[in-house]
Amino acid sequence: MSTGGELWRGLGDVVFPPSCVACRSVVEGSGFKHLCVKCAGQLDFVQAPHCATCGSPFYGVMEGERMCPHCEGLNPAFRTGCTAVLFRGPARALVIELKYHRGLHAVADMEAIFARSTEVRAQVAGAVLVPVPLHARKARERGFNQSLLLAQALARVGGGRVEELLRRDVDTRSQTEFDRKTRQANLKNAFALVPGARLTPELKYVLVDDVFTTGSTLNSCARVLRRAGVLNLDVVTFAHG
Repeated sequence: MSTGGELWRGLGDVVFPPSCVACRSVVEGSGFKHLCVKCAGQLDFVQAPHCATCGSPFYGVMEGERMCPHCEGLNPAFRTGCTAVLFRGPARALVIELKYHRGLHAVADMEAIFARSTEVRAQVAGAVLVPVPLHARKARERGFNQSLLLAQALARVGGGRVEELLRRDVDTRSQTEFDRKTRQANLKNAFALVPGARLTPELKYVLVDDVFTTGSTLNSCARVLRRAGVLNLDVVTFAHG
């Protein structure tokens, strides 16, 4: 039985059909709420074979071990990482809509994308999901932490539970323009455990973030959890790029 709010939203979609966040066309029959059929077909889902550290796909025939240029020199403090899609086209549009336009409606489609990734669902099943935190200033400005919203979406589609175990003490500037070496320097001592955080070493923990770029932020968070005694630690991101 539909609630009154759901009924009004449904009527609103009939009178004012939602537009695609990527191309602004009308959304109909795509299986998504904010991606049209054409853009939904352009989602680049990541499948094996891919890098076990960052999730970047390997193309072509696999012969022996492959070195991944995206995370070479990262020295990960976590075990494995996987991602749902590549950070391009409609996936990039969803992330931008959420982070920079306060488009909370984009989370529904990001959750649907997670649900279509068998590996992502397997990675988070039964795990403690730890979102990468925002600094308090950025959280006030944005009004939400996108990594927390994605962790909650993962919990719904893959199981596990969300725990905000980390805080961001250093208010670093945006990292998008920096290389890995600069990012690592900027993030030194940027993260810490929240007061009273309780960790159980034998449990599986999964760090959650929106995009894996150089892995510096995730790795800084991973080091904090490792120092606190976490033994089984993996990473999941919505996109890679």
